[in-house]
Amino acid sequence: MFTPKYLEKGRALVKGARKVVNYQRDRAKPEQLAAIEEKVNDLKAALKSRSRDKVHEAEQKLLPMLNRIYPICNHHAIRENVELFIVAIVLALGIRAFYLQPFKIPTGSMQPTLNGVIAKRMETPPPNLWVRTVQFLTLGRTYEDIICKAHVDQIVKITAAKVNHFWDGSVIGMASGDTYAVGISPEVLKYQMGLHIGQTFSQGQPIVRGYADLGDQLFVDKFSYNLFGVHRADVFVFRTNGIVGIQPGPDLSSQHYIKRLAGVPSDTLRIVQPQLFINGKEATEFGFKRVESQKDGYTGYTNDFPGVGLMLYLGDPNSTITVPAKSYFALGDNSANSADSRYWGFVPEANVVGRGLFVYWPFTKHWGIVR
Repeated sequence: MFTPKYLEKGRALVKGARKVVNYQRDRAKPEQLAAIEEKVNDLKAALKSRSRDKVHEAEQKLLPMLNRIYPICNHHAIRENVELFIVAIVLALGIRAFYLQPFKIPTGSMQPTLNGVIAKRMETPPPNLWVRTVQFLTLGRTYEDIICKAHVDQIVKITAAKVNHFWDGSVIGMASGDTYAVGISPEVLKYQMGLHIGQTFSQGQPIVRGYADLGDQLFVDKFSYNLFGVHRADVFVFRTNGIVGIQPGPDLSSQHYIKRLAGVPSDTLRIVQPQLFINGKEATEFGFKRVESQKDGYTGYTNDFPGVGLMLYLGDPNSTITVPAKSYFALGDNSANSADSRYWGFVPEANVVGRGLFVYWPFTKHWGIVR
């Protein structure tokens, strides 16, 4: 049987009014809800009469009442999306503050357990765009191919800068006045790619040609440390504020370091290359044993190592150090090239952020649980 449009519309309004009443029952005044119920009943009676005029009249009396307790919004989809976006931000901030925090490995002090930025020069130009895109998504690899424009030019400065407003990199200043933006930090350009002030280049010669793997990105577990505290042999992240031997960041703010937690309060440590001793016994935890193995890129634990800096603790096989209360002793897995507690002292308990939990990108052999 054919149902006129005005009847379908009226019935839909009855259902909608019921939903509004239920949705707003804890917000609207009881007298408002009672008045709406009365007008809904009037509309239902008009629908039974099948009179177009009565249905229209009942609708015109009901709609203003509904609008008073649940105003009609012409942009409800936009509003709902904005609300969803705000809720997502609040949840993300809450998760970051109390549970998980993303972290980028800044240096090579934990290699080969975790990689910082690794850069290499190339003799040939970078591959095509398709290959570069795939390698970036899977390996976190970016390519640079900076060619000298002037007839003869010389590097006069290399400064840290944001590339494209968000990417940490460098600006290379030349004697000619030309500048080149590179998505690689000055330290990596200097120590891994051999670039330095005073180098000269002729026109068409590559100043920087190579790639940089951006380093492991991982989640830091803050929740378990808040509940259960730290554990020896954990890979842990901490703030550097208050640690005298560590310079603050460029804006004088605290930096974040990641190391392996080698000593908890009252532990006595000693290094006899390549072994680490804790309280007079050789360290037995997996992370320590792997470093001591001197296999697969691990150096073993080392005493004084030229070129890293002035070692404060454990500089020779007879040196020992006892960790004071509310402090921790941190060692890098790349012991021969790690500026850690041997050089700048103890990590205050209040500086601990959390445990390195899971490498989520890039998708290399390090992807997965951190050990």
